[in-house]
Amino acid sequence: MRILILGCGYAGIPMGSQLRGLGHEVWGVRRDASAATELKERGITPLIGDLTTDRFWAALPHGFNAVITAASSKGGGAAGYRTLYLEGTRRALNWGAGQPITSWVHLSSTSVYGQTAGEWVNEASPTEPLNETSQILVQTERELLATAASRDGFPVTILRSAGIYGPGRGHLFQQFVAGTAHLTGSGTRWLNMIHRDDLARAATHCLLHPQGNRVLNTCDDEPVTERDFFQWLAERLGRPLPPSLPAEERSRKRGTTDKRVSNAALKVALGAPLLFPTFREGYGPLCDPG
Repeated sequence: MRILILGCGYAGIPMGSQLRGLGHEVWGVRRDASAATELKERGITPLIGDLTTDRFWAALPHGFNAVITAASSKGGGAAGYRTLYLEGTRRALNWGAGQPITSWVHLSSTSVYGQTAGEWVNEASPTEPLNETSQILVQTERELLATAASRDGFPVTILRSAGIYGPGRGHLFQQFVAGTAHLTGSGTRWLNMIHRDDLARAATHCLLHPQGNRVLNTCDDEPVTERDFFQWLAERLGRPLPPSLPAEERSRKRGTTDKRVSNAALKVALGAPLLFPTFREGYGPLCDPG
């Protein structure tokens, strides 16, 4: 199978490596030419370009059988999200209409759930986020699913990813280590996470085993409150708990939701347990010296 990964970076590279290991031909798109060497070392054919431009799509090779969209925003607020996710997906779908594509996986986010009362959410829960960037993600999902429904043999899987962490990644962990972390209020806000390697495994499995058009929450087995997460880190690293920041102040700085995301459907789809079922298995090695 000839596979294209749009946004072959932190999460996309392990996806490509897994697919190469299974004998597939993998091409990966990156903005920065300096990434070409890393992709080649993983057996991934590099394509350097900006997928938000018509020039990129006009020059893109043909003959791909499957696509993973894993691009990440580098800032720019709502305008950047609209350009990359919504307009970029529209360009990708227009290009894909002329390809022999039999499977498409799109990485979205659990931020599409705007719930704030700590309730459990699943794939059938309302997606009515208050912040504009998440609203753009919802619109992107809907347009992608509508296009898939209008085309024969074009199954799409949307993976709503929780906060991605792993080697070199995990903003709350990095803030804790740097001494800049804060609890939100009393620390009862729920966090939902997914290890990079479990996200990559979910994407490759769903790409190779399409099941019609579907949405899957991609998170680990155990949501954790901020306080419990930082308490675990404090005990593991021998440091004090971070100070509290009033919830109202944190909410003004960055949109704050509060929900627990269920991964029950994902585990059924995978047919196997996660490699890192909770944050403890994932962050444990990252806390160890050396």
